[in-house]
Amino acid sequence: MFKVTPNPPNPAKSRVEALEAKKHEDAATRALDYYLTPPPSPPEADKHQLFIVAPHVDTETLLANASEDLQSISTIAADLADDVDDSRRCIALAISRMADGVQLLVERALDRLEAQETAALGGKG
Repeated sequence: MFKVTPNPPNPAKSRVEALEAKKHEDAATRALDYYLTPPPSPPEADKHQLFIVAPHVDTETLLANASEDLQSISTIAADLADDVDDSRRCIALAISRMADGVQLLVERALDRLEAQETAALGGKG
């Protein structure tokens, strides 16, 4: 008895055909991943935060903004001290002086950052 079998697969594909098949397979995988893979969930900490600092902002910009905000806090507290008496005046002046002290720390950090950048640029040149 004679058994009919289909033709065996032809493993001898040309390189061009193999590359085309691989390219189509990769494209199909990318398309399926794009449409079927769920987007990554945000980190747990971000779910509970109302405000966040933009992650792409550099250190110098952050420190400069902190310095300006501290100067504003100091000015507001000093102005408030002129309008109140006794212990409330002492509290307002203390807030103003604390903000001035922290501003000095931020300014020193800015100076050090600038010195590091200058040294890095000087070393490359």
